[in-house]
Amino acid sequence: MEPTELGTGGDVEGGRTEEAGFRPEDDPGTGVVAAFGRQLKLLRTAAGMERAELGGRLGYSASSIASYEQGRRIPPPRFIERADEVLGAGGVLTALKEEVARAQYPAFFRDAAKLEAEAVELHIYDTHVINGLLQTEEYARAVFRMRRPPLDEDTIEQRVAARMLRQEIFARRPLPTLSFVIEESVLTRPIGGREVTRGQLEQLLLYAQHRNVEIQVMPHKREEHSGLAGPFTLIETREGRRMAYVEVQRHSRLYTDRETVREMEVQYGILRAQALPPRESLTFVEKLLGDSQ
Repeated sequence: MEPTELGTGGDVEGGRTEEAGFRPEDDPGTGVVAAFGRQLKLLRTAAGMERAELGGRLGYSASSIASYEQGRRIPPPRFIERADEVLGAGGVLTALKEEVARAQYPAFFRDAAKLEAEAVELHIYDTHVINGLLQTEEYARAVFRMRRPPLDEDTIEQRVAARMLRQEIFARRPLPTLSFVIEESVLTRPIGGREVTRGQLEQLLLYAQHRNVEIQVMPHKREEHSGLAGPFTLIETREGRRMAYVEVQRHSRLYTDRETVREMEVQYGILRAQALPPRESLTFVEKLLGDSQ
């Protein structure tokens, strides 16, 4: 993918900004999802199958098949693979699988999601919620249900599934280097309620056991803090490209100019020095978990 330059400064690539009238929850019935749906219907019709028959062979209801054909829902990768096989499509449907998968994400995050999946290093600072790469399914669902105006249930489930899919990065080989600095307030904010919060804290402790993962907590009591400008992510690709991704209020920017990225790398390095060390951070999370019982 060749990134698309946005903005006027020439220092932003690959991100998406919100134009007048544009919303990140753009109707999924446009673009690649609609094209996939039309192709699915053509292949089903050519095979002489009704929706109920195809759904029965794939383990889906006729209404689900209709939603996929009409571009109202985004089909999961496994459905695409099985539909291609059952309909004898010869790869026509699976050729669209990656682009359809990207459509699961809000429009402003799609290019960043692709870079994230291919990164060899990710260094992340979070200030409001646990990062999506670390979230439990229940916590992610609670986060999406907080959105205003509200998302419909189908969109929420698509977003949750996409967020869980991102976590395949932990099983990727070779292992990427991942570090997280998380504000204490994020850990004590009971999004989704007590049980959801406990499950999320437990998951943080589990992910922190990975040799390629370091989690640090930025406590309230620090008098010095280099991250007051807000959250961001540093990305390094296999080719050695270094970028900084910033997202706020459904706007996103991907910085690629070396001066800006270097400044944010310095900022992150200072943040890590100011935060609790990894081992002390885990002790901190364990105490929060104990206090929540």
